[in-house]
Amino acid sequence: MGSKKGSSLGEAQIALLDEDGASSIRIALKEDEEEELGRRVWVESKKLWHIAGPSMIGRVTNYAILVITQAFAGHLGELELAAVAIVINVIVGFDIGFMLGMASALETLCGQAFGAKKPYMLGVYLQRGWIVLFMFCVLLLPVFVFASPILKFLGQPSEIAELCGVLALWLIPLHFSFALQFPLWRFLQSQLKAWVIAWMCVIALVVHIFVSWLLVYKFEFGVIGTAAAVNISWWVLNLGLFIYTVTGACPLTWTGFSFQAFNGLWDFVKLSFASGVMLCLENWYYRILLLLTGNLENSKIAVDALAICMSINGWEMMIPLSFFAATGVRVANELGGGNGKGAKFATIVAVVTSLIIGIFISTFIALFHTQIGYLFSTSKPVLQQVNNLSLLLVFTILLNSVQPVLSGVAVGSGWQSYVAYINLGCYYIVGLPLGILLGWVFHVGVMGIWAGMIFGGTAIQTLILAFITTRCNWETEAEKANLHVRKWEAQIQPQN
Repeated sequence: MGSKKGSSLGEAQIALLDEDGASSIRIALKEDEEEELGRRVWVESKKLWHIAGPSMIGRVTNYAILVITQAFAGHLGELELAAVAIVINVIVGFDIGFMLGMASALETLCGQAFGAKKPYMLGVYLQRGWIVLFMFCVLLLPVFVFASPILKFLGQPSEIAELCGVLALWLIPLHFSFALQFPLWRFLQSQLKAWVIAWMCVIALVVHIFVSWLLVYKFEFGVIGTAAAVNISWWVLNLGLFIYTVTGACPLTWTGFSFQAFNGLWDFVKLSFASGVMLCLENWYYRILLLLTGNLENSKIAVDALAICMSINGWEMMIPLSFFAATGVRVANELGGGNGKGAKFATIVAVVTSLIIGIFISTFIALFHTQIGYLFSTSKPVLQQVNNLSLLLVFTILLNSVQPVLSGVAVGSGWQSYVAYINLGCYYIVGLPLGILLGWVFHVGVMGIWAGMIFGGTAIQTLILAFITTRCNWETEAEKANLHVRKWEAQIQPQN
């Protein structure tokens, strides 16, 4: 009996030890998994920030050129501020939206080619980008030439529209600079040379501040001086990037000018056009908000206040747009290399990182909502209206911390044409009519227009993109990317 009892006790102890051992193994495995996950997040974050960090510096300083231009104009007078705000946010914003969108095709092509270890294809893609964007610069030139009658037709006050027309003519050199700069930017980013862009943008910003002071205050050229300063600083940036690229800094990807850039040009135009439509539908959305506000009563104050909010939002938007670019490159690199799981993981890390930053900035705006307008104006009615709009600005920043990153996934995966339809439906079939309904039918004014466009358009579009991304079969996307690279490679022969 004692023996059996001892035996039973021994078996119980062994079972307990076995259970403890299994539990320890499970704990150890869980710890190993957590360590492995932490290591993967750290590695992916470094890759992401290697692109997003310098891109953020570049985009913030680049956009600061336009913000500082509005700040100089704001201290010249309310009319000058309204005119510069409309030209930059509507005319130039319309232009940037389309040209930037068309250039984003290079993020898909260059990113996937670089990931597939085909660096010689990038230089040909760059030249195709220059050709296509220059052609569209010529096609879009009437927007600048006839800016004044266009704005009058859209309901802007005659006095503001006339001054906008003069400024738009002065900004034609800026318009053509986009055809050179935007492809160069994507070409360098795709091969992880984003720091070059960042340093050149900082130099251009310093030049802009000095030239703006010189032309506006020293030589007293007034509002025309602000436009001339933008042209000068932007071309300093362009020439710096161009000289860096063609003088031997990119030996594997730039092998000189080639007639191969004209091969397969139509296919490139189609992809670029789809990319342009995708981003410009989104970019124009908030420009239309500014135009609609111009038709309200006391429109000068409303336009000035909304322009200030849009400038703050646009400046902050450079951060999620940096993650847009970085996510596009990372997803394209992983898909081009045949790693679908890597593309999915890069997407998750990018969305979470951008959202955390968005929450922080939204909180900052909410805490200092009464002070943010002083950077642009000292007019009490304008500052009061900015304070009233600050809550909507907070929601806009929060939504925009996620939506551009998901658009970056679309660009890296080559989904531009599908997302263009989503943007069209969400923004112009749902959001815009809802904004008009709240603004005029329910007489909520500029707050109603903006609120309807945020919650009716941007929020729904973000939810749809999130659904598509979570339901994506990444291994299938990697196979598609491989087929695309081989298709485009057939049109390009390596040069010695």
